[in-house]
Amino acid sequence: MSEPRTRRRFMKEAAVLTAGATALFPVASGQSQNLSAESVPIPKPAKESSMAPETIRIGTLVNSGDNPPAYIKQILPHGFESFSISFWQTLGGADLQRMAGEIHEVLAGHDAVISSLAVYGNPLGGKSVDEETRQAWIALIDAAPLFGCDIVAGFAGRIVDEPVDKSMPRFKEIFEPLAKRAADKGVRIAFENCEMGGDWHRGDWNIAHNPVAWEMMFDTLPYDNLGLEWEPSHQLVQLIDPIPQLRQWAHKVFHLHGKDATVQWDVIKTFGIGGAREYVHHRTPGFGDTNWTDIISILRQVGFKGSIDIEGWHDPVYKDDLEMTGQVHGLNYLKQCRTTFVPNPVV
Repeated sequence: MSEPRTRRRFMKEAAVLTAGATALFPVASGQSQNLSAESVPIPKPAKESSMAPETIRIGTLVNSGDNPPAYIKQILPHGFESFSISFWQTLGGADLQRMAGEIHEVLAGHDAVISSLAVYGNPLGGKSVDEETRQAWIALIDAAPLFGCDIVAGFAGRIVDEPVDKSMPRFKEIFEPLAKRAADKGVRIAFENCEMGGDWHRGDWNIAHNPVAWEMMFDTLPYDNLGLEWEPSHQLVQLIDPIPQLRQWAHKVFHLHGKDATVQWDVIKTFGIGGAREYVHHRTPGFGDTNWTDIISILRQVGFKGSIDIEGWHDPVYKDDLEMTGQVHGLNYLKQCRTTFVPNPVV
């Protein structure tokens, strides 16, 4: 058996696949991507159906290197209601116009939608790949309307191995123009809350993993279109109770990753959290510690309208040949937590 596919390993593998995206979605040499709405039809709103009254969709993430149109077409019959298209660090030569058009064709006649676009890299860094990440943010913000979505997500970035507060000036420098660009296009920016192995004092990917950091970020850039791409697993890794946190921050949550965690308290009590034994496992929803009925209830209380998209490829049990088995179980579990819309009697 291969080792568990962590986020970093999975996304690095995705980068290799994405390198071939030009072959899947070619752009002529020297030709820039014209992301005008005239060149690609904007996807139409989902047709009226039993999903129409429901404001919370349950979907999944789609890796950009997996040929998103073909991948979505294959898993659409399982009942996924939304899809988040995710890139690792760069766009890898992907033709966003063509991708949007082909996905539009796949979704035609279905209720499912593209919930968001995302790029996960370090936009605050100084490496050449970090500049590519910044350019990817720009391109995805411009392309979001072509996919029929209004959310672009990713890591907030970090000054490598410096305390979180040291990144705030750079965060403002990079994301203030991005926030304005996004606002002009009706797009919201959502920061994923993964710590990527870092903590308050050091790390190399993301400052947006702690509620104190969120306060600092949103005080630095108090824009209504800046918010969170939240999931409970990254808080459980820090031994933070996600439910009261969500009650406080739900108004800033634009998109959710459907991923949970199981904390092994027996390991913590015996070996601590810095020892040789792994004390927490990321899990597909339905297999972890979090009550997603509570999560969805909190979201409804603040009038949330959006998607919970399952982030697979992390579960230590439902992996490899059981990956989609676990994801479809998570899909059905989250739908059960959401309940099924039933219209009231007309009197």
